[in-house]
Amino acid sequence: MTSAMALDWFRQMLWAAVLTAGPAVFTVVIVGLLVAIIQAATQVNDQAVAFGPKAIAVIAALSVGGPWMIQQVAEFTTRAISAMAGLTQ
Repeated sequence: MTSAMALDWFRQMLWAAVLTAGPAVFTVVIVGLLVAIIQAATQVNDQAVAFGPKAIAVIAALSVGGPWMIQQVAEFTTRAISAMAGLTQ
C-alpha cells in the first residue's frame, strides 16, 4: 500500500464519518439555535431547558436517518474489507 492509497482511504473514512454524523449534528445545531433565541427572548437562561429539545431532535433525526447512516457505514466497511483482501494477492 502506498502513501497515496492510505491517504485516499483516510479521506474516504473522514467523508463517511461526515455523512453519518452530519444529520444529527446539523439537527442539534438548528434546534440549539432556535432554543437559544427563545431563551434570549424570554430571559430563561437555564442549561437544562436546552437539553430536552436537543435530545428529542437527535432521537428523531437518528430514527429518520438511521437506516441510511447504517447503509453508508456498511458500504464503507465492505469496500475497506474488500480492499484489505486484495492487498494479500
